[in-house]
Amino acid sequence: MPKLSKGQDVEVKIDGASVGLHAAVPQDLRRALFESPGASILAIVQFRATSYTGHADDEDKDPTVKVRATLAEVAVDNRQTQQLTEIMRAMMRRRKIEGTLDAESGLADQDVEITVAQALATMPTEDDYEAHEMRERSRRGRAEQHG
Repeated sequence: MPKLSKGQDVEVKIDGASVGLHAAVPQDLRRALFESPGASILAIVQFRATSYTGHADDEDKDPTVKVRATLAEVAVDNRQTQQLTEIMRAMMRRRKIEGTLDAESGLADQDVEITVAQALATMPTEDDYEAHEMRERSRRGRAEQHG
């Protein structure tokens, strides 16, 4: 694994093979983005580093890391958009307070976790989802019996 000097900047590029993005954006939002240049959507994205260049002392390239979106979830309604916006604002406030707007990785992890936990408090849990799925299976079973 390459080691860089502490102050050396690294450029981030997105790998074009981020197939997970397509699946995460519902068709109606993809259409809206296509039909409305300049429009934007909010998402939570997990990036995985896929390659790096410019790390050797004798190379004449700036360090660059290429990342691929491996998981993504897109806000699909106003409530989810507001929640993601608030999380982003909280994360930005923390970076401003810490003076780390151009920050290193891992900053304010505890604060981010607290902010995310607060935002998620209004979202369905895995248990909620499983209970919903069981109700739906039961409802479909009853409908088939009476249909």
